[in-house]
Amino acid sequence: MHIEFRHLRTIHAIHYAGGLAKAADLLHITQSALSHQIKGLEDQAGVELFVRRSKPMTLSAAGHRLLRVAERVLPEIEALEAEFEGVREGSSGRMHIAIECHACFEWLFPVLEEFRKPWAEVDVDIRPGLAFDALPALQKEEVDLVVSSDPEDLPGISFKPLFDYEPVCLVARSHPLASRTHVVAEDFRGETLITYPVDRSRLDVFTELLTPAKVEPRSIRKVELTAVILMLVGAGRGIAVLPDWVVRALRRSDDYVVLKVTEAGLTKRLYAAIREDDAAKPYMAHLLRLAREIPVRLQRGLPPL
Repeated sequence: MHIEFRHLRTIHAIHYAGGLAKAADLLHITQSALSHQIKGLEDQAGVELFVRRSKPMTLSAAGHRLLRVAERVLPEIEALEAEFEGVREGSSGRMHIAIECHACFEWLFPVLEEFRKPWAEVDVDIRPGLAFDALPALQKEEVDLVVSSDPEDLPGISFKPLFDYEPVCLVARSHPLASRTHVVAEDFRGETLITYPVDRSRLDVFTELLTPAKVEPRSIRKVELTAVILMLVGAGRGIAVLPDWVVRALRRSDDYVVLKVTEAGLTKRLYAAIREDDAAKPYMAHLLRLAREIPVRLQRGLPPL
């Protein structure tokens, strides 16, 4: 027996329309074509699907069984068609994001909060567990966007610039370095450096300052949460180097002092790595625009939008 979606739609239409004529109108076919379709389906099934002696024509027991299948399957097919139509029109899709920096949550959440308003049909997720293999995951289509500060030359992958930021040093107001305007590599030799638990190659304080100068801190304390890093620094348990968007509200605090890293300061850039095939999707373009604008507003102490 070969049942097609049109057969399920036919059974459903006849049952709820109450007759062949109305069902044919609903299905946009002639009554003759509808009768022929029913006969062919009954011939395949080997049973009558309708009680033709009744007025209006009603479903037989076998017809009701097929109707239950239609009521279960057709809504799923309609939802799938709507989803595919949304993908074709660019109104729905998937946006799974992997981040290579812990501190990115500080600006990413406001970006996604604004993004979800016009793109409610886009499935958004953040995949921090893929941080160390984020770019291979992007190539394998396991994620759709990677936030990174280290662009690479990868086939099929495009790195879109987002915004520049300044890594700054945060110390407690009571710390001896608090009277300085900036820090240099040598200042870290006797200090406990509080960092996120990631490889040194992904930490600005090492890549831009300590490793080139061949300077090692007295000790390193790895902490998962930004709030805990701030608490430890405020308590005088160590110093930290964080992106400027993290410490923007602390510049006016009585508990902390924000110092430049080197006299001239450092400048880094964040990128969004995406597959080149996704660049033209409307929701991708919108997310990239928000990810360029909102962090800059936060850096300036302005509301997201």
